[in-house]
Amino acid sequence: MRMTVDATELVLVRHGETDMNRELRFQGQVNVGLNAIGLAQARRLAARLAGEKADAVYVSDLLRARQTAEPIAGELALQPVADAGLREQAFGRVDGMRVDDIKRDHPEAWEGWLRFEQDFAMPEGESTRAFHTRVMDAVQRVVAAHPHQTVVIVTHGGVLDMIYRTARSLGLDGPRQSEIPNAGLNRIRVRQGTYEIMSWADTQHLADLPPQPVYDQRKLVAGEASRTAA
Repeated sequence: MRMTVDATELVLVRHGETDMNRELRFQGQVNVGLNAIGLAQARRLAARLAGEKADAVYVSDLLRARQTAEPIAGELALQPVADAGLREQAFGRVDGMRVDDIKRDHPEAWEGWLRFEQDFAMPEGESTRAFHTRVMDAVQRVVAAHPHQTVVIVTHGGVLDMIYRTARSLGLDGPRQSEIPNAGLNRIRVRQGTYEIMSWADTQHLADLPPQPVYDQRKLVAGEASRTAA
């Protein structure tokens, strides 16, 4: 797994499943732990990565990410480094809430969210533009610290979306365009500030575990539009 080219390889991992994931809540920066399925996913990840050569493990400082990183770091014989810059997007007053509750208690915020504009932020939350800046600053720090090495980063779905958009030269407006499953593996090569996706959303190691809850922003927007039209 050690790089033989003039680049840094990032092995990007979304944390394992939580009860909030299963309930399709806006999890944000709520410091919730993994559920039983998530713990099993983390063990599968560790087994999948066993025997690979990595030089460092970085992790969001939120509990669900740290619990996912622990068995991986154990298999790789590395001490994980926590970085708050790798946290999920902050959703402020709606952190931890279900969609139906947000619609009821914060209808204007929900309407704003559905526009998926980069400068929109939930009440007391973080805009996508600010979130993207924070995430990419953190990733660039990791890359600068590990030239020509392989680094595992355990983080969150929103963080991976920001990295995916950067690699694909996508704008920050609009709903998510990529699949980002819990405990999936994503590999990116970074060379001179350019991000190249080598593989994405690899879940071979999770094949016989229960199906994952899916939060699809594109279907969400389409569903809201159809209800409005009706």
